[in-house]
Amino acid sequence: MNSIIKRYKVERKDIAYLRYTIESYGGIAVVATEDPFAAVIRLTVSPLCENIVNELILSFVQDEFLNIQEVY
Repeated sequence: MNSIIKRYKVERKDIAYLRYTIESYGGIAVVATEDPFAAVIRLTVSPLCENIVNELILSFVQDEFLNIQEVY
């Protein structure tokens, strides 16, 4: 199975928090900063964990009020 790549524009101040939190879930995704100036992160998601990652991103937006926008 191939990994799924997702890109998100976030606020620069949230990059470290998102990386630490997402990667703490033990293998669901790896976070890399694709463009530190534009604050774009890339998630390499395990195929069987895509729903978990989507729910986690939604939780960041709804519960923690983080500004996260998917980049296509």
